[in-house]
Amino acid sequence: MPGMVDTRTDPLAFRWYGGRVSVDFTATLTGQAPDTVEQLRTPADLSRWSRAAHLSDAPLPDATPRALTQAHQLREALHRTFLHAAKPDPDDLDTISTWSARSLPGPRLTSAPDDTPALRRPRLHLTGDLLTLIARDGVDLLTGRHSHRIRECAAPDCTLLFVDVSRPGRRRWCSMDVCGARSKMAGYRSRRTRDAQGTA
Repeated sequence: MPGMVDTRTDPLAFRWYGGRVSVDFTATLTGQAPDTVEQLRTPADLSRWSRAAHLSDAPLPDATPRALTQAHQLREALHRTFLHAAKPDPDDLDTISTWSARSLPGPRLTSAPDDTPALRRPRLHLTGDLLTLIARDGVDLLTGRHSHRIRECAAPDCTLLFVDVSRPGRRRWCSMDVCGARSKMAGYRSRRTRDAQGTA
């Protein structure tokens, strides 16, 4: 998984807290209107995200304004469907399904250094392949055993989604190191303030 960052010090840094590539893709637009932060502002940003996610090795040659618009449309369809999986919008399902149904190079078997079989996943070279892979991951998540574990971060100023794969299923934060730590610190300060007022 790509490295974690505190996005409050770098709002344009990509987030990797979702646990699935389709969920991480929705994290490229954060915040609440009118104060949203768009990370995929140019076609080059789409290539940059793909490389940061270790899905491609080089810039996507067909990353165009049209491809960027398509990426935004798929991202929003996934986000809405993740939030409302019990009653998704048919248009959003159609958007996701259209991309998921496209052909995509599959994984290949190769030899590991010790000559045992190893899985080699194809590197993506086109934006259409990238969006298809993301859509398929979303379909797999929404129809799999963790479909009911898609959560929104409990922090009031965070809109990131994540897949809760913890055994008890009680994860609250997109990241314990970021939102979880800030919540704990806020609770600690609140208790100190109450204690100080009680002894005044």
